[in-house]
Amino acid sequence: MTHRTVSGGARPAPGLPDDAKARVTSPHPECPVEITLAALRGRWTTLLVRELLRHGHRTYTELSAALPRLSAKVLADRLAHLHDAGVVHRTRTPGWPATVTYVLTPRGRELGPVLQALWDWGAARDDGD
Repeated sequence: MTHRTVSGGARPAPGLPDDAKARVTSPHPECPVEITLAALRGRWTTLLVRELLRHGHRTYTELSAALPRLSAKVLADRLAHLHDAGVVHRTRTPGWPATVTYVLTPRGRELGPVLQALWDWGAARDDGD
């Protein structure tokens, strides 16, 4: 069975927005869902967001220690991506050695319920379907 939004019905399916952006026929970079998925792309990204949600702010070293199997290259890449996506704010404190601290932006903190919803959906999956 298809949703009304997919089959062209007048009303959106429950839980789906009644918005022109929701009626596209192919993936579009301005789609709010695509924007969210792009921000969370890549392995380890959700775990980095989780660490920052739990602790408020973390240094690169603290993030590396919290996720010891995450390589330095991937950690740097994911933090740069999250910064570019507006999810993380990066602050460099002068000194020797310089300290770089990462904290979620207000938009980044809004990902908490999104991650919880993803967790809930995955935890409740029915392998019989």
